[in-house]
Amino acid sequence: MWLPAYLLPALVLLMGLFQEGQQVLGTVAQPAALPQPTRLSLPAAQALGRAWASSPCQSPVEAQCDFLCNCRDCSDETQCGYRVASPSLGTPFTCDFEQDSCGWQDISTSGYSWVRDRAGAQPEGPVAHADHTRGTDLGWYMAVGTHLGTEASIAALRSPVLREAGPACELRLWYQAASGDVAELQLELTHRAETLTLWRSSGPWRPGWQALAVTTGRIQGDFRVTFSATRNATHRGAVALDDVEFWDCGLPTPQATCPVGHHHCQNAACIESHQLCDREDNCGDGSDEDLLTCSHHTATDFETGLGLWTHSEGPAWNHSTGSPKGSAWPSRDHSRNSAQGSFLVSTAKPGSPAVLLSPQLQASGSHNCSLIFYHYLHGSEDGRLQLLLHTQGPRASQAPVLLRQRQGELGAAWVRDQVDVRSAQPFWPSSVLGTTDFESATAGGWEDASVGRLQWVRLAAQERGGPGRTAAGHFLSVQRAWGQLRAEARALTPVLGPSGPHCELHMAYYFHSRPRGFLALAVVDSGSRELVWQAPGGSSWDWTLDKVLLGAHRRPFQLELVALLDLDGPGQQGAGVDNVTMRNCSPTVTTEKDREVTCNFERDACGWHLSHLTDVHWHRVESHSSGYDHTTGQGFFMLLDPTNPLSRDHHAHLLTEPQVPAALDQCLGFWFLLHGPQIGTLRLAMRRNKEEEVQLWSGSGTHGNRWHQAWATLNHQLEPSTKYQGLRDGYHGIMALDDVTLQPGTCPAPQRCSFEESACSFSSGGQGLWRRQASAWGHAARGPWTDHTTETAQGHYMVVDTSPDVLPRGHMASLTSEEHWALPRPACLTFWYHLSLQSPGTLQVRVEEGGRHQTLSISEHGALAWRLGSMDVHAEQAWRVVFEAVAAGVEHSYIALDDVFLQDGPCPQPGSCDFESGLCGWSHLAWPGLGGYSWDWSSGAAPSPYARPPVDHTLGTEAGHFAFFETGVLGAGGRAAWLRSEPLPATAASCLRFWYLMGFPEHFYKGELHVLLASSRGRLEVWAAGGRLRHQWLEAQVEVASDDEFQVVFEATLGGQPVQGPIALDDIEYLAGQHCQWPAPSPEDTAAHVSVLAAVSGALVFLVLLVLLGLAGRHWLQKSGGWGWPFQRDKDLAAPGFDNILFSADQVTLPAAVTSDP
Repeated sequence: MWLPAYLLPALVLLMGLFQEGQQVLGTVAQPAALPQPTRLSLPAAQALGRAWASSPCQSPVEAQCDFLCNCRDCSDETQCGYRVASPSLGTPFTCDFEQDSCGWQDISTSGYSWVRDRAGAQPEGPVAHADHTRGTDLGWYMAVGTHLGTEASIAALRSPVLREAGPACELRLWYQAASGDVAELQLELTHRAETLTLWRSSGPWRPGWQALAVTTGRIQGDFRVTFSATRNATHRGAVALDDVEFWDCGLPTPQATCPVGHHHCQNAACIESHQLCDREDNCGDGSDEDLLTCSHHTATDFETGLGLWTHSEGPAWNHSTGSPKGSAWPSRDHSRNSAQGSFLVSTAKPGSPAVLLSPQLQASGSHNCSLIFYHYLHGSEDGRLQLLLHTQGPRASQAPVLLRQRQGELGAAWVRDQVDVRSAQPFWPSSVLGTTDFESATAGGWEDASVGRLQWVRLAAQERGGPGRTAAGHFLSVQRAWGQLRAEARALTPVLGPSGPHCELHMAYYFHSRPRGFLALAVVDSGSRELVWQAPGGSSWDWTLDKVLLGAHRRPFQLELVALLDLDGPGQQGAGVDNVTMRNCSPTVTTEKDREVTCNFERDACGWHLSHLTDVHWHRVESHSSGYDHTTGQGFFMLLDPTNPLSRDHHAHLLTEPQVPAALDQCLGFWFLLHGPQIGTLRLAMRRNKEEEVQLWSGSGTHGNRWHQAWATLNHQLEPSTKYQGLRDGYHGIMALDDVTLQPGTCPAPQRCSFEESACSFSSGGQGLWRRQASAWGHAARGPWTDHTTETAQGHYMVVDTSPDVLPRGHMASLTSEEHWALPRPACLTFWYHLSLQSPGTLQVRVEEGGRHQTLSISEHGALAWRLGSMDVHAEQAWRVVFEAVAAGVEHSYIALDDVFLQDGPCPQPGSCDFESGLCGWSHLAWPGLGGYSWDWSSGAAPSPYARPPVDHTLGTEAGHFAFFETGVLGAGGRAAWLRSEPLPATAASCLRFWYLMGFPEHFYKGELHVLLASSRGRLEVWAAGGRLRHQWLEAQVEVASDDEFQVVFEATLGGQPVQGPIALDDIEYLAGQHCQWPAPSPEDTAAHVSVLAAVSGALVFLVLLVLLGLAGRHWLQKSGGWGWPFQRDKDLAAPGFDNILFSADQVTLPAAVTSDP
């Protein structure tokens, strides 16, 4: 803010335009989808002539946590997040919470508090399904769990003591807070007696991890940062925090000499010459801003008024303190970095700019007049700052010259700018703030939004450096800038869209950067950013043509060009963009292709297109080693794999355009695949114009490594659009779609119904006594506390109240399905039912095929658990299933129904399964307390990304099926996956027989398979085995006894370090009321057994005699003073041997000298 002394004092300080209804003071934009920026400065700069302290290093307290590595190993910074052995380019001071909390401490005063956590560690479910660092459920983060208190509470997490933040210091972190979970989030900085609010938000927040970046400004001495979450009685309060990073916070270190063009500070640090007298302490000791250094400059900081600046026209400029007057108001000034400081702010309204005029300045002649100022544009996309130059000619004033223009949202930070003016005539700069309607054709509407050391500039072709330059025209180019914050150059379009599904951006670009840097294009939509294109690394100086599919956007959006280069690096580096055009973007223009809902995806995606609201996307792929299509087994299909590329959002959409229905009812059929231990949910929904979505179908968790058919009836009233939504639970699993068909008429009854999205076309007749409900609704009069599908209070089921005031004794309530197609082969109808403890009556299940009926009657005592019912179905014609509740006239009674499923083949016996048609009655529901993993189902022939046996046991071929679990997804910590039987009745003696296989590559890495009996009394382990043999099916038998109703649980876990390897099960047979029949040994085996015993006995006798003889000889030698013990003298020098390895049945024990560290 300094000018040469021969000019009159002048300063420009300009604020963004604040309007009613502006966005809240929020996150400095840092797109989750963009590549992480490569830092071009050292957070802990290694000085040229600096002598490193020898290790171990005893650094004084005042030098610890100051963002500088005073020790060679940076041990002085380890308590504040530094985890790298030596400083290197681009290494921030980061805490990812993987090892510990990095000195961050919970200072909450109630039970609502912060803990270091990871997904699956809490029994009630994780705050975040995956951490941000690794993107998996194995990573750690800080979290505030749900709190059941009835009073407002604040959970506060405070950093360790930090010291000496530089002027450009930026704090970045990632947080997760679902809207409705927490009332307010806040980030504060405490310095001496003052606490500054760096950021505050009351939401709403998007799902998943969100980035936050704030600047601290220059902080002298010690300070702390506190992240707090506030909840009240109406909020659950769940919040997560991860990857806290400090960037560019270290002050410059002393150096013997400075590079050319740099200033040598009094403390021997080096700074660039343009940082002198800019009202920021860049040296760290204030010597670059002292009166002696800046004696030829003058400044106005607005602490006491406007100085020599005058208000010219429009709404007045107000002298104000930093006390917030609104959500977008600065919380502190720049001069003092304090809420007690002063600055100028405009009260301009749309169409009425505010003008601030400097005094007349003398002609600069052959010298540059440098004008430095700090501006703040936040809270409005329409705010605009213009810096104009008025010159006084010999006779009259000349037209103003535009020197600088900034527009739109630049974040909640003071941004440095500098303008160099050379004029032969007297002049005065003025500033104008207003709004824009983007009518101007300048640069095609692109506006630079950079706040750092790079910017986008409209450049003439002849000004382009490097090879391959042309002689005419203009383009956008990355050039140096005067900003002091983040390094990336950013340029934004005006607000565009909405756009249609075929919208494309065509452009020419060049990009040359080595060894680091990037050039990318992002779509900005409601504050979220999606990376849609990135130039290949390195690239070249030649212009390259490219096109980017932007797709359909139903809301207005902007495009953002982001670039990072090291213009001071080796060689010539540069980036530019030209000839940007948008094609086929009209949302109202449709083609024949848009109406193609029926699709096998062999040619293309037909009328299906992607949503661009997240970074998770469906991809049309060809059959490969880990996935295959349904149409031909070798063709194309739509695949959702969150690991390729790695994504952080949790949902992806596949959409159609609004369709003109060909009939009032249409049947949408499709084939789907849900495979993997942690896959999530696939949903089908329909949306009519300006109406809420109607959920038509859903499937959750793995359905095995096989394609399944499903369908849903579309009841049209207007022109609806249809979408498939994939919701992932983790990173282990794939979703796929193929062979979508749309036909007139209603669909047959579904083969599977969980009642989660709807009643699946079941009809309860005129009385409507059967109801679909969830216990979490709170107003459910009768019913179990949880459903069977999800085993939570949020899950849905069908229930009928059989109390006499609702359904008198002997009366019936019917629940009837839609018509099923004829069955080409016998099938098994399974369902889960729940009877109240007070005997509710009888549940009758009737299959109606023409005039023929099959009936199953269930009348038993109620229980606390869901029970499995099944009946074989033989239907050569169309048929229906009817569930009838016959009341017994008992108060407070009910009958509930869930998970109706029709599968091929006859019904198995309870607790038994050969897995050829599925998992039978065995449940593979993922339990959050165990990590949220599921057993899966596959054959050896079906392509899969997971290791599994090549053949099953039942058929002995690769076409046979089995249940399996890939232990490679488990991390350290003893987590596991359960496969649970249906509830089985109490038994005095029964036999459980099964075949199992374990395939592990190394002897010391093993999986473990346990058999547990789970009942109301707890869990009892009755059998266990460790994995040793590879690809060999082994038989096991277990005697089972229980005084209570129980479940058999197969638990797969690890007995050592994480390693890829499958544990598989096949041919489970539960023989109720029978003892296990152990195979009787043959005469040959008996003889061999006797001979082995005799041999072992003889060997033991011989060994005992040898030991006694040796002890007697040792005693005689010591007594006679002979040679002494021959190896005692040199025993410490002897190399350890392997002669005392002890092999036991399942373990290998090595001697301590071998296993201990050297």
